[in-house]
Amino acid sequence: MATEKTGQCLCGAVRLTISSPPSELSVCHCGMCRRWTGSAFVTIDVAPHNLHIEGAGHVRAYASSDWASRSFCDTCGTTLWYRLKDAPGHDDYYIAAGLLDDLTDIRLTREIYIDAKPDAWAFAGPTEKMTEAELLASMGISADSDPAST
Repeated sequence: MATEKTGQCLCGAVRLTISSPPSELSVCHCGMCRRWTGSAFVTIDVAPHNLHIEGAGHVRAYASSDWASRSFCDTCGTTLWYRLKDAPGHDDYYIAAGLLDDLTDIRLTREIYIDAKPDAWAFAGPTEKMTEAELLASMGISADSDPAST
């Protein structure tokens, strides 16, 4: 597997270099991710120390809930990543997989908010599947405070 992966937004104003890239993809089926991306949100989870961002001045963040934010390029509007706020042990960047120049050697392993997945699509192959309640419980977040289920 490559020791680095690169990617960029649609216009190239924001460029990413990921060292020690993960070998797994995740998919989120929550209503908020679907509205944000127009489909399921396919991500790679990257620790902050493995991510180098060029053009960070073009990154804008939207506080989509009390506990998370979603970032995008201020020039072209490309979805960049999702991050949890104030969640010890959960400081990764959940980067839009479509930003990467090459997805070789990365496979889909997990789907979250599986109970919100529309019948209109399904991913092939076996994956770990987590419901909204299971995911929120694993992060110590109350389901009552989750706007993603709407």
